[in-house]
Amino acid sequence: MHRDVDPADDEFDAGGPLGADSRLSMRARLLLFHRVLAETNAPIGILDPRLRLVYVNPAMSGIDGRPASEQVGRSIAEGFPGLEVPEDLLRAVLADGLARETTISGVTTVRGLPQKRWWHAAYHRLDDENGVFGVVGILMETTRSRRTQLALDQAHRRLALLDRAALEIGTTLDTDTTCRELVELLVPVLADVVGVELLEPADPDQHSGRPRPAPDTVRLRRAAWTSIPELRYLSAVLGRPGEHIDYQPGADVARVVRSGATVVDNRPPDDRLRTTAPDASRVAVYREAGMHSALMVPLIARGEIIGSLSLIRAGASPPFTEDDVEMARDLAYRAATCVDNARRYSREHGVALALQRALLSRPKVPHPDVELATRYLPAGRSAEVGGDWFDAIALPHGRTLLAVGDVMGHGVQAAVDMSHYRALLRVLAAGGLTPEEILTRADRMSQEAELDRVATCLLVLIDPRAGVSTFANAGHLPPLLIAPGGTSRLLRLPTGPPLGTGCGGYASYIRPDVAGGVLILYTDGLVERRDEDIDASLARLAGVRLAPDAPLESLVDTILDRLVVPPVEDDIAVVAARLLDGGSARER
Repeated sequence: MHRDVDPADDEFDAGGPLGADSRLSMRARLLLFHRVLAETNAPIGILDPRLRLVYVNPAMSGIDGRPASEQVGRSIAEGFPGLEVPEDLLRAVLADGLARETTISGVTTVRGLPQKRWWHAAYHRLDDENGVFGVVGILMETTRSRRTQLALDQAHRRLALLDRAALEIGTTLDTDTTCRELVELLVPVLADVVGVELLEPADPDQHSGRPRPAPDTVRLRRAAWTSIPELRYLSAVLGRPGEHIDYQPGADVARVVRSGATVVDNRPPDDRLRTTAPDASRVAVYREAGMHSALMVPLIARGEIIGSLSLIRAGASPPFTEDDVEMARDLAYRAATCVDNARRYSREHGVALALQRALLSRPKVPHPDVELATRYLPAGRSAEVGGDWFDAIALPHGRTLLAVGDVMGHGVQAAVDMSHYRALLRVLAAGGLTPEEILTRADRMSQEAELDRVATCLLVLIDPRAGVSTFANAGHLPPLLIAPGGTSRLLRLPTGPPLGTGCGGYASYIRPDVAGGVLILYTDGLVERRDEDIDASLARLAGVRLAPDAPLESLVDTILDRLVVPPVEDDIAVVAARLLDGGSARER
């Protein structure tokens, strides 16, 4: 069907004006389908071969709320400046006549507010017997489903990042390592630069030699910092991990650690940045590096603010969104717990280690007939302090009592119980008791005192005048004897239960002393391996070739070098004793 069309026709005008250079066949087709096009909710637009708009239906013109008269006769970019339409795809449709579909998006004003929207678009070429006269685009808005999909994608990304955080943050009980794991997780996933600053204990500068910060200034220690490769040079300028940074009173980070509030500062002007940066001199550095947006989140653990997580974006990275803020808060919450656990562990580890070292600082001096060397090697930072101890007690008549023991468990309480056992043995040894009697009474008294933990213990009473040594064992590993000729063997002793069980049942083992021989007492950290049977571990100790005439300190070092593989997983105590010539009988 075809008829002439009057451009002034009222019915025709309702669909919007046509370009003055439109071809008659196009105008006839528009009139035929005008009512359908005008009433459909699908945005429809027609472009001429030069990709200028010649028709838009009401739904199309309503995308950005302007009348059709301001759109027809213009290019897409002019008629719909917020719409991102691939003109190369439209030219391909005009060239080969093949219909094409794609997704387009744009920012339009909806109820006075700019909003990002999406449409599914189908493009078809328009032609007749006279040739190609344009292309029609039919849109279907998909904003709601796209936003739903984006929200789901964002949720999946958040869960994936939180899963990674659970696996990658807090792998050790070292504070700085935990902070480093956090910043390395976030770059470049959430920011271009990330730093963690921690509040120090009260008055940390008293013995550090650093001048005190100015009044109202907040001093934090940078625990970790990382960035995308092109910004790593900033570490030397802005502060390396381990350095202390003073934040002016109005700085964003100072506000965060004082109030516990999250601060988002997207594209601040220079005058505001001068007051929110650590100090005004940094603004030029920030601008030169292209840093434009910041997000600061408090690290809060057990209701206490322990520091701040700072995220920076630079260059082409977009400003921070609400989704970014929620993600950063979730990660900061999880990381703060790990950091606080590490800090608490470090404090407890330090207290226990100081206590244990104080208690083991010096054993009592043995009689001159006995040469002694001792060594205590604490566990690495990934494990807690144990309850290992050793002692040497000079007794009347030239006798010397050697003791080595290990309290079950780790931590401050194990170190405290170790001090009780050690003191108890010293008191009992002064009473002239035999080793088995000392263990029997110590077992009963420790149970009566309700000590929290049991302990293994090995006693050796060296009596040079009698030419014998008396052994008694409460659940401990056997000693190693190195004969003057260099052969080594483990002494298999009758073994009773650990101290603190109340079971008793200890026995003495007496053997002749050996002049020039060396006796090695030790705790289980020296030999035990998680993947190895204890008999194999003891055989490995007995197989170490040692020179009995070597200096005892050197001999102990050799044992540690041959058997200990860093990092040390458990405390190690070693006692080496040698009976000097003239104070013993021959070996039998």
